[in-house]
Amino acid sequence: MKAPAQSPQSVLRVLAIKLLAQREHSRAELAKKLAAKLNRLQRADAAASDAHNRADTDNACPVRLPSIEDIDKVLDQLEQKGLLSDERAAQAYARSHANRFGTARLTYNLRQRGIADELISSSLAQEEIADEYSRAHAIWRSRFAQAPRDAREWARQARFLQGRGFAVDLIRKLLKNIEKSDDPSADIAAGQDMEGQE
Repeated sequence: MKAPAQSPQSVLRVLAIKLLAQREHSRAELAKKLAAKLNRLQRADAAASDAHNRADTDNACPVRLPSIEDIDKVLDQLEQKGLLSDERAAQAYARSHANRFGTARLTYNLRQRGIADELISSSLAQEEIADEYSRAHAIWRSRFAQAPRDAREWARQARFLQGRGFAVDLIRKLLKNIEKSDDPSADIAAGQDMEGQE
């Protein structure tokens, strides 16, 4: 005897909760993943119904596949229960990636995840996230052992930091201060002076 088929929404809810248990997701991210699952189910169902039609049996009961409306309903339920939050997703992402990226890159990545600009701003203003200059200096120090020796090396280090999402003027200031002194505390103090000017 077969177990009764689950409703499409309950299947989606279980999948969504499994994804949320791994890490925080924005509503847009979760909708995209559930829609991809829906597409895989539809393709599998189409293949199964073709095989079923060829076998010519009449005793199978049709199962309703989840729809986009089902996905929206499940996401609404998860938000109402507090299991899904764009704000939490943005804060978690910013906290976990701030040590590797600058503000521009973090902003871009959060927008790609479907996070609203206001939530991005508030997430990047968290107290746990160090100031931009300190993060850039820490990233530079972890990658490069010494100050740039020539223009080619300076450009390479600047491109690296720019790829990580740091502003050009901040990179220029950081590399200029590093060339002057290899003392990290002097570099950090110079970065704090720069923030006071903004």
